[in-house]
Amino acid sequence: MPTVSVTRLRLASRWRLPQFLFHSLRSIAQARRSPGYLGGWTGNDAENGYWTATVWKSPEAMRLFRNSGAHLKAMPKLLHLSNQASFTHFDQESSDVPTPDAAWEQLSRAGRMSKVNAPTPEHLAGERVGRTRPRSPQHWAPKRHRIAD
Repeated sequence: MPTVSVTRLRLASRWRLPQFLFHSLRSIAQARRSPGYLGGWTGNDAENGYWTATVWKSPEAMRLFRNSGAHLKAMPKLLHLSNQASFTHFDQESSDVPTPDAAWEQLSRAGRMSKVNAPTPEHLAGERVGRTRPRSPQHWAPKRHRIAD
């Protein structure tokens, strides 16, 4: 059964955007090449929140990605890059990537808070999502490896 991961973080400052984008693009490239990655998207909201939704063949495939490579190197950086962060994982019947509205609903209902070094009052209050939903997602399909002739 496919596993979905939804994350949202809010950057502590716009000055941290270049470093965040560097780590995000490397993590996206890693995910697209990872065994078990079925698809996903990244997007933002009107409150400087950045979202990801990814679908994995299994929880094990998701954990292998999360605990290795560029993503593993990026995770500690998010402690100081962001001042709000939350995530959720759930299983679903289909391998379809959730819509931004469905991701917002799931994170608001079942999300957990991530650790950040300088949390906002909203983060401390346990607010997992902002007032606005993610918009304009960029979809990321798995990279298909060419088979040599």
